[in-house]
Amino acid sequence: MITADNIVSHEFVGLHTIITESTNPQVVGLNGRIINETKSMFTLSTKGGPKSIAKSTSSWGFSVEGKDIVVKGSKIAKRPFDRIGEKA
Repeated sequence: MITADNIVSHEFVGLHTIITESTNPQVVGLNGRIINETKSMFTLSTKGGPKSIAKSTSSWGFSVEGKDIVVKGSKIAKRPFDRIGEKA
C-alpha cells in the first residue's frame, strides 16, 4: 500500500501527478496519469497527448490517502526496478 512515508519506493505507473516545480517553467502545472517510467523520465498521459518529462529537473506532486505529497525528482531518478522495495 502506498503511503506518504513510502511513496518513493513504490511503482508510479498509474498514479496521477502534477509538476509543482521545474527548471523548465513551461511544464510547471502540467498534470496527468503516469503511463511509463524509465530511469530518468516519466511519460504522462495529458489532455494534449503523451508528454515525456525528465524526473530529476522537476518536483512531482501526488495525492495519497488524502494528503498532498511533493517528491523531488532527484530522489526518484533511478530505474523503477532499483527503486521499488528500497527503503525511503
